[in-house]
Amino acid sequence: MSRDVLLLNQKCAHTLSLYDATSGEELNHLRLPDYPHEFVVDSTGRYAFVGHYGILGADCIGDQGGCSVFVVDLETFTLVNTLSTWPYYRIHGLGIDEQDRLYAMSEGHNTLLLFNTPLTQTTPDLAVSSGGYKTHLFALTKAGDWAYGINLLSNTITKFKPHDATYTPIAMIPGRKPEGNSLSADGHTLFISNRDDDSIVAVDTESMTVRASATTGRDPNRIYRDPRGRLITTNYGESSLSLFDETLAPLGTIQLEAIPIAMSFHPDGEQAFVSLKGDRIAVLDLESGQVRRSFATRAEPDVSCLLVRDH
Repeated sequence: MSRDVLLLNQKCAHTLSLYDATSGEELNHLRLPDYPHEFVVDSTGRYAFVGHYGILGADCIGDQGGCSVFVVDLETFTLVNTLSTWPYYRIHGLGIDEQDRLYAMSEGHNTLLLFNTPLTQTTPDLAVSSGGYKTHLFALTKAGDWAYGINLLSNTITKFKPHDATYTPIAMIPGRKPEGNSLSADGHTLFISNRDDDSIVAVDTESMTVRASATTGRDPNRIYRDPRGRLITTNYGESSLSLFDETLAPLGTIQLEAIPIAMSFHPDGEQAFVSLKGDRIAVLDLESGQVRRSFATRAEPDVSCLLVRDH
C-alpha cells in the first residue's frame, strides 16, 4: 500500500517537512540553518539537496547569506552530508541532471557550482560564471550540457556551458525582471515570466530571441508545466494562477484564497499542491481548476515535491 507524501520547504520556519498529502498531517520535520530555500530530489527519490540561501529574500542587503547545500536522506529524514560552496554565497537555484550531478547557483556571485558526486564529496568540482547579475534561478538541460541563467538585476537570460568555464555566455533581454522559467522537453524553447512586465515569453534557445509572448496576472514569479502540458504562472501580485498552452494561447485563470508562492504536481496528473501566503497548502484539482482542500503548514511554505511512499 502506498502513501502520498509532500516534501515541503518552509523558509521562515527554517524547516524541511514531510506531510501526508491527503490528511495534511505533518509526519516529520528537520530543522536546518536559517532560511533554506530551493531543493531538488535525485533520480532515486532517496536524497534531497537543499540550498542554504541564508537570507529572507533577494532584496536583502548587508548579509552575505549561506554557502552550503544540505544533503538529506529522505528515508531516515536526517542530514547526511553538507556541501560547501565557500566563498560563493546565497545559494538559490538548484538543478540535477540525468546523471545525478548537482548544480548550485550562487546568487551573490553569479556563479554555478558543479558537484559530480554530491553524496560523497564536500567541495565543488567546477565553478562557472553565469554571465549575468543577481542570477536567482537557472534552467538546465537533461544532459547538463547547457544552462540558462535567469538574472534579476541585469534583466537578462544568459546561455552558458556548465562544464566549460572558457565559453562566453550569450545574453538576451526577455523583459523586465525575469524570474520564472520552464525549459521545454526538447530543450528548444525556454519559457520565462517577467515580473515587472506581467508577461510570459517563449525564447528560442538556439537564436536566443523571443518568438511569442502573452500577458499574465500581476507579478508572475514562477512558471510550471503541469502533467497535461499546460504552462502555469504563479502570480505573486494577486491571488491567482494563469494558464497557457505551449503557443502561449491563454487557457484561463484560477483564483485562489491567497497569494501563490510555488507549486508541484502529483504524478497522476490530477492534483497540484500550491504553497500559499498565510502558511497553507491548497490542493488543486487540475481538471476542474477547483481547490479540493487545504491544510496548514509551518511558516512560509515554498518549494515542494510529491513523493509516493510504500508504508
